[in-house]
Amino acid sequence: MTDSKLSSRLNISDHGITLVKTITIREEVYKRLSGIKREKESFSQLFERLVEDRDPLDVLAKLRGRVDFKDKKRMISDIYSSRAERRS
Repeated sequence: MTDSKLSSRLNISDHGITLVKTITIREEVYKRLSGIKREKESFSQLFERLVEDRDPLDVLAKLRGRVDFKDKKRMISDIYSSRAERRS
């Protein structure tokens, strides 16, 4: 199983500032998502469609255990550090 990753960056264009998230998924998941993605639909639009009108907690519960993190302790530490920086 491949390591899952999540990273962020800001895109600045004539249309404004957009926060972009990059995720890494297994090849078989990518193929399944590509198979249900509509023509000219972005992956962001696909994800929005898939979670539309669903309880976010139900979505998270279904995803639980399907993502493997390379360094879970470091990721949690980074999250807490980020939260502390925003609150100060």
